[in-house]
Parts: sequence; C-alpha cells; structure tokens
Amino acid sequence: MTDGPNKTPAQSGAPIAAIAAALRQHRQRSGLSMGDLAARAGVAKSTLSQLESGSANPSVETLWSLATALGVPFSALVDPPAPAVRVLRAGEGPTLAAEGATFSATLLAASAPGVSFDVYRVVAEPGHPRNSEPHATGTVEHLVMATGRALAGIADDPVELGPGDYVAYPADLPHTFRPLEPGTTAVMVSQYR
Repeated sequence: MTDGPNKTPAQSGAPIAAIAAALRQHRQRSGLSMGDLAARAGVAKSTLSQLESGSANPSVETLWSLATALGVPFSALVDPPAPAVRVLRAGEGPTLAAEGATFSATLLAASAPGVSFDVYRVVAEPGHPRNSEPHATGTVEHLVMATGRALAGIADDPVELGPGDYVAYPADLPHTFRPLEPGTTAVMVSQYR
C-alpha cells in the first residue's frame, strides 16, 4: 500500500461499513462460523465480531490474515465489486457544459476495453411489456429514459424510471422493459464482451 505503514484501511479511504459487509459475506459464503474464521486467521473472536459489526477499525495486517483465512484476495475485503445493477437518477453523474452553447453531456458509463455495443431508440406503450430471455454471457444493457415512465432491469427486480433516469443491468439474466405511461421512449445500449 502506498499510504504508509501506520494507516488503517479506513484512514486510507476504505469505508468500515463496506469492509464489515464484505467480511460477513465472505465468511458466510465459506460456511465458517466467527469462531472458526477467527481461529484460522489468528485473531480474537471478539475482534472479528467488532469488525463484522462495523464498530472496529481494522489494521492492514488483520485484514490480510482474514483474507488469507477466507481464501480471497485482500482487495475483496477493502474494495468490494460494483453492484450488478447501477441506477443514476436525472441530474446525477459527472456533467460537463459546453462553452458558448446550451449543451451539456453527462457520463453515464465508460466503455471497457474490447467491448462491442449496439444503440437503440425504444418507443413503447403500456400494456405490452418486453420480457427478454438472457443474452450472451457478459452482456450489459444501459437504458436512459427520455419520456414517460417504465419498470426496467432484471425481471425479478425491475427499477421504476422517469425522464432522465439511467439504469445498467446484466442482460445475461431474464430482463424486462414495462412502459407505465403512453408515449414512453428511451435510448438503450446493449454492451457485449
């Protein structure tokens, strides 16, 4: 780490709540009790309990020991993966304005290297949802609502969107687009790996 030997992950910018959640998730996924993990990592069970509750500030050494005992990379505890579904509401996201024109652009998602994509304009009316079967593994759909309202995203847990809202979701799972108002329009980008 470049922050120096005396800094804890929380002092280096890693939020304690995220570390606590990652510890709980990886411990439960591995099927270990708190006592089992504490013994494997060589830390006190009370320390592990405080770390999982977010009431203690972990040291780098303690996290390395826990990561090793869990069989996960150190980064899995301090830098949890981004959620599979990402929502930006109208007005959110980094925006750049043009000089001398009433124009602004908001970055919704940056393209990953080696990614291909298709862009679609969506026009839909209530009463006829578009339920889609999973696409190829790694496919992600990005949707920006233009007019109207819709439920969109993973079929089991769609998000309600209004004009200007953005959602990204894994399209290699069953997904849906359900218009809620007449004249619903959107722009959709299908991103393939």
